[in-house]
Amino acid sequence: MKVVSYLSGIPPKNKNLEKPAILRNFIQGVKKVGDIGVINNSMNLVPCDVAVIQGFTHENGKRLPHLQLRSRVLDYQKKTKNRTLIADSNLFLYADTSNPHHYLRYSFDGVFNNTGFYFDKDIDPIRWKRISHDTGLTLKDYRSSGEYILICLQRNGGWSMRGLDVMQWVTSVINQIKEYTDRPIVVRGHPGDKKAAQYLKLNIPNVTISDLSKPIQEDLKNAWATITYNSSPGVASLIEGVPVFALDPNPNYSQYSEVANHDLKDIENPTLFDRQDWVERISMSHWKFSELQSGEAWNFMKTYVRQ
Repeated sequence: MKVVSYLSGIPPKNKNLEKPAILRNFIQGVKKVGDIGVINNSMNLVPCDVAVIQGFTHENGKRLPHLQLRSRVLDYQKKTKNRTLIADSNLFLYADTSNPHHYLRYSFDGVFNNTGFYFDKDIDPIRWKRISHDTGLTLKDYRSSGEYILICLQRNGGWSMRGLDVMQWVTSVINQIKEYTDRPIVVRGHPGDKKAAQYLKLNIPNVTISDLSKPIQEDLKNAWATITYNSSPGVASLIEGVPVFALDPNPNYSQYSEVANHDLKDIENPTLFDRQDWVERISMSHWKFSELQSGEAWNFMKTYVRQ
């Protein structure tokens, strides 16, 4: 098989060395197992069985050359009935934001459960055991008490909310919560949203803004439940033993839909789902740099290229 990594899909002023390393390490692994690996530094499309890009784009995204290239790659691979491998954020990153093993999440052709394939057709419990060992994470028992409702926001204008304004969403959610409980509410902004400090202002009784300088584990310690749209803090909450309400109207966009509540009427009595099968499922899409370099990741993924 032929695999092409698109370095030009990375922003030209990028200073994050991990991004190009993803693409280079993956090609190193492809070659290790005897397949053809190409690193493409141009904006031209190259015929291949699998194209590898770092990050995603969407129809309302900025019209920047590197984002346009990602879209062109996705369209071209689909047109030629070939695959695009997308490297995306690590759902377990909250355990250690320095991410020493460089775990990232990989999927074919899309970044939502209903648009991408996350290599979870066949579950191997060993993957979660390896990730658990490397990160120190274990599934904690569900909390038996809690003081407040934690709302975790997504990046305003990010593709995951598909154009929905974050402040409109959180204001609406707060009003709904107050219909069913009088618990205090804590709102946590997206740590990667540099403009959050400017727009995240809520003058609502019994509602406070979390200090993003502290890790999410601190906000979860005394939380009764966590509310998200579809974002990764829901993963942290579930692993730490705090039930989640995922409010995206299309539950297929969430990586934890099967273990989340979806109706705020149940905020005082959330269902506590068994999470073992779920955490083993999401582990199947997570691979570290050493596994990319050795070819172990590609050797596993290639079996699904033609499925």
